[in-house]
Parts: sequence; structure tokens; C-alpha cells
Amino acid sequence: MSETIFSKIISGDIPSFKVYENDYVYAFLDISQVTKGHTLLIPKKASANIFETDEETMKHMGVALPKVANAIKAAFNPDGLNIIQNNGEFADQSVFHLHFHLIPRYENDIDGFGYKWETHTDTLDDDTKKEIAKKIQAQFK
Repeated sequence: MSETIFSKIISGDIPSFKVYENDYVYAFLDISQVTKGHTLLIPKKASANIFETDEETMKHMGVALPKVANAIKAAFNPDGLNIIQNNGEFADQSVFHLHFHLIPRYENDIDGFGYKWETHTDTLDDDTKKEIAKKIQAQFK
């Protein structure tokens, strides 16, 4: 995997505002600060996306996510928190080093963050959903 801005942050070649670090992960403020406390959590073992990340690395990310989320909650008492992880250019991934955005949400703050979530409850019947589920289930065999 080629070097990314995140690997340069981990190595200290590019400065960052660190909020948490252990032997496996590094968390730092996103430079955009979509909301106050917007933090990125990255593994020190680089992989481009979720599809290329090994199970051990994800275990460390899974342990760190609630730690970082709770630190943000304790520091700023947001009304909510979005955790977002994009995979691939089409899904708006811009740095190809696995990362999670932790974006605190504040009820009375115009924060510049939002996304549209359209459901298709009325257009997909149960038989179609059953077929979709079967196609995914078949991949675990």
C-alpha cells in the first residue's frame, strides 16, 4: 500500500492534534472540524478500506471506538454522535487508509453536516428482501 497522509501523521512527518493513541490505533482531530470534536480514528497497520482490513486490526479498532466516543462525550456533551466509515471513491472515501469519523452532533448548532437517507420499505417486498439476504448469507459458506 502506498503512503498516505495518515501514515505520515502516524510517523510524525505531518503534525496532528492527537486525542488518543495506543500500540494499534491513533485518533486525532479532523482538520475540517465539521463539528467541535470531529475526530478520526485510524489503525496504525495500514489498509486501504474495510475490505482489505484483517480481523485483528478491526478488533483493536472496535476496542478503541467506544473509548474515543466516550472521551468526546465527556469533553463536549454532544446531543448525539455519528460514526461514519467510507469505503471506495464512490462512497466518498478520499484518503485510502481505513478510518472512522466520529462526528459529535449538537441540537442547537448549525454544523454543516448532514446526509440524505432514503428508505425503500414500500418498494421492496419480503420475497426480494429474502433473496438479498440469501445472496449475502451464501458468502459465509
